[in-house]
Parts: sequence; structure tokens; C-alpha cells
Amino acid sequence: MSDQCTSIVLTGDDPPLQRTVVEKPKLQPGETLVEILCCTICGSDLHTYEGTRSTPCPTILGHEMIGRVVDLNSEVPIRDYLDRPVLIGDRITWSVAVSCKECENCRRGLTQKCTRLFKYGHQRLTDQNYLSGGLASHCHLVKGTTIFKVPESLPDQVASPANCATATVMAAFRLAGEIENKSVLILGAGMLGVTAAAVAHSHGAAAVIVTDIEPERVKRSLEFGATHTVLAKKEQPLHAEIPHLTDGRGVDLVFDMTGVPEVMESGLESLAIGGRMILVGAVYPARPIQLSAETMVRKLLRLEGIHNYTDLDLANALNFLERYQNQYPFQRLSEHSFSLDEVPAAFAESANHRSYRVAILPHQFD
Repeated sequence: MSDQCTSIVLTGDDPPLQRTVVEKPKLQPGETLVEILCCTICGSDLHTYEGTRSTPCPTILGHEMIGRVVDLNSEVPIRDYLDRPVLIGDRITWSVAVSCKECENCRRGLTQKCTRLFKYGHQRLTDQNYLSGGLASHCHLVKGTTIFKVPESLPDQVASPANCATATVMAAFRLAGEIENKSVLILGAGMLGVTAAAVAHSHGAAAVIVTDIEPERVKRSLEFGATHTVLAKKEQPLHAEIPHLTDGRGVDLVFDMTGVPEVMESGLESLAIGGRMILVGAVYPARPIQLSAETMVRKLLRLEGIHNYTDLDLANALNFLERYQNQYPFQRLSEHSFSLDEVPAAFAESANHRSYRVAILPHQFD
């Protein structure tokens, strides 16, 4: 490989993006260098680029990525999640977060909240690691990164969202517990929402109800297992529609992918007795939601939040995509691709509600 690597740096200043050429990093024991094959733009990347979400700068955005191992320092053996040796040429993905496995949060199983967390696509660049995001030709994997070999059958643009969108959905369903024969309401039909619909459908849910304000997204969810759809309207609250679809009892499970207070409140109102609601999308500033503690108590409701995921969730995400990629049209969710020099155009397309995921293919356009 060349001794030089290219990255698109978010400066936090003007201009916001800067193309940078750097020398290939010298790897320390246990570290890996990966040539990026594909990086899809996540909603958090877009929010950061647009200034509605803060992150330390300078940084390299992009954390939904897969790549091919081009160099490694094997003084410390590097093995994947399944304890297989990681070799040059392997096509891999890796957990967005690297945890210490020793702090209190890690010991409690909350590794994504490690007190010494290293997070790809969110780190301030340093002299030791200046290739930590996906909008680059290469990514420098630090020691302790959990690596996963990507199944050969998974195309790059299907596999790329696994280490954020798909894994986060799997984490939410892990919290939710048994799905079979239960009624499920999914708030929001973006990437997270249609993925959740497919997971609920594949797990044998009795009903999969999906709602969104965008007619095309609502329609698309039918291809991912939705049994009922509701086009959200400001003049009619969602919870007024749910009784007609559930014989008046409400739903067993609600997954919120929107983070919109009014939508979350309506989701709570839609729960049946003993229902559970998982909050996923509330990762940006918004007003506090209002809820009735009396209703929560009398209806025996449970409300939980999930942020990011554990290594097990990413393993489950890859297994799910490999198994169901032909049953649900995941390939159609990433139909636009750009080069590294076209990153501003890629963000513009990502802001278009017609696009679920936009892909950066650093080497396809070389």
C-alpha cells in the first residue's frame, strides 16, 4: 500500500471540511490498519455536520464502516470476536466503541458507557491516532477494538450500517425480550425503523405497526415486515389510531426511533397493560417528555432507554443481516454513493428524506 492516507477532517471552523493527506501510521502492539471499503453516513454524522450535535474537533466523522486489513502489529495477537486470528486481507467491521473492560460501568455490562471510552468517528484527532473515522482512505484500530469478520455473502453497503444502526436495533430488541406473538409499534420509519420492523417480523410478532410523517417511508416499511402503517398527522394523535388496530387493548411493545417528544408521549399512550417502551432515537436536545406516573403505575408499564450497544449486539446484527438480507430489501436502502472528494454532496443527499443511507466509497473512484 501507499505510505500516505487521505482523510476528510471536520475542522469545527471555516471551512468545515478539509481534505488532509497524512503518513501511514506506525502501529503499536495490538493495533491494526484498515483500508476503508465503505462508510455509510449515519444520522448522528449528519447532525454533527449540520451543527445540531456537538463533537470534539478536529475529528473524522463516520462510524458505520467496513474495511480490509492492510497492516497489523502482531506483537500482541489480534483475534476477532469469535477468537479467530485477524489476518491481512480480512474484510472486517468493528465495534464503534472500545471499552477498558475494567471500570465500574464495564463490570456492570455497560461497556458502551466505559469511563475511558474510545469511539470511532467521534474522537478528537491526536498525534497518536489521526485516522479514527470512516471518511478516510484508512482507519487506525486501537488495541482492544472488538473486530468482526464480515460474512462473504454480505455486500459492503448492506454490511456497513451493521456497526451502528443494525446493532443499535438489536440492542433495543435485547432489552425488549420476547417478541413472538406480541404487537409491536415502531415510531419512525427511517433506517432504524425499517430495520426494527424487519427484526420484529422475523421474530414472529403478531402485528408490526409502523408510523412516520413521510408517506414514502411508511410505504417502504411494508417491504420490511410492517403489517399495518399509520401516516402521522399533527391534527390527530397517534394513540387515537392504535385502538382500531389492536381490538382496543393497545400494543405490547413500542420502539421510538424519532426522539420527538410528542411522538414519544403518544407512544406511551398507545401501550397496553403490562407494555414496555424502548427509547432509541432521543440522542439530541429536545424538551422533556410528559408522562402520567399514575398511568405508568396502574397499567404496569416499563420505560427504558438504550444508547449504542454491546459487542454481542453487533454479532447479532451481522448474523441477522446475513440470514435475512434476501427476505428484506436492505440493498435498496443505500442507493447513492460518493467519493471522498464528494463528501459535502453526500451530506446534502443524506439530508434528503428519500435516502436511508448514503455511502462513501473511498477507493471505488480512484
